[in-house]
Amino acid sequence: MDIPMGIYAALGIIVVLLIVIISQIKIVPQSQVFIVERLGAYRTTWDTGLHVLVPFIERVAKKVSLKEFVVDFKPQPVITKDNVTMQIDSVVFYQVTDAKLFTYGVNNPMSAIENLTATTLRNIVGELDLDETLTSRDTVNTKITAILDQATDKWGIKVNRVELKNILPPRDIQDSMERQMKAERERREVMLRAEGEKKSQILVAEGEKQSQILKAEAVKEATILQADAVREKKIREAEGEAQAIRMVQEAYADALKILSAANPSEQVLALKSLEALQKVADGRSTKIIIPSNIQGLAGLTTSVKELLDSQLPQS
Repeated sequence: MDIPMGIYAALGIIVVLLIVIISQIKIVPQSQVFIVERLGAYRTTWDTGLHVLVPFIERVAKKVSLKEFVVDFKPQPVITKDNVTMQIDSVVFYQVTDAKLFTYGVNNPMSAIENLTATTLRNIVGELDLDETLTSRDTVNTKITAILDQATDKWGIKVNRVELKNILPPRDIQDSMERQMKAERERREVMLRAEGEKKSQILVAEGEKQSQILKAEAVKEATILQADAVREKKIREAEGEAQAIRMVQEAYADALKILSAANPSEQVLALKSLEALQKVADGRSTKIIIPSNIQGLAGLTTSVKELLDSQLPQS
């Protein structure tokens, strides 16, 4: 049985309608928004999720990413306050905050940001001399960021920060700066070497000082020990002499005790007196005092002779 042509046409229309409807289903991914226009005019902004366009009436005019972008602009010629021309390239970090303004606010956002960055950089660096430009990079970055962020608000763009990537002075100035840096490094090296030698000399002097102190202390201790030894020697010698004198005195005392106990006769006492007189005469005294009880040398001799004769055995 033949199928009427009308059925094929109806099926074809249904398939076409399904394809059109499916094509109008849009899924907005994370960190993106879609700008939707109806009949050429802005209608709405779609956030993340599932959305459906009205066929033949609405369309997605622009897909805008909300991520942070990094744009590296080519070097720009900049003249400093002291008329030095240098090349400076910058890096801009920006993010879209309003997709509608970003889509309809400026025709070419990247070109606008680049030109605005170059103009702002020339204005800021033009107020600084070469040395300030080289040493005030953070200050320049902060100023440019503030100016660009304020200027791009009407474009739906937020400038998070701007970094000066390279600052390239003219070749002759670079050579001069390199020579100056080399001289500075050599000067610092000399200073560090001199400081090291100074510290070394201080350490050596401190070591010598400590050595001399130790030597002096050793000499002092040796002197004290030697003096103690001499003093101890003298004390012992004095004690020995005192002991000897004491022993002699004790011997004399014992002799006197024995002599006294023996009840000596006058002849024995005369003999002892004569022995004492002989010891006195043998000494270093220049004067000799003769006891008064000795009547004369002849009498003394006779007494001694009689004493000896009485003690000798009779033949």
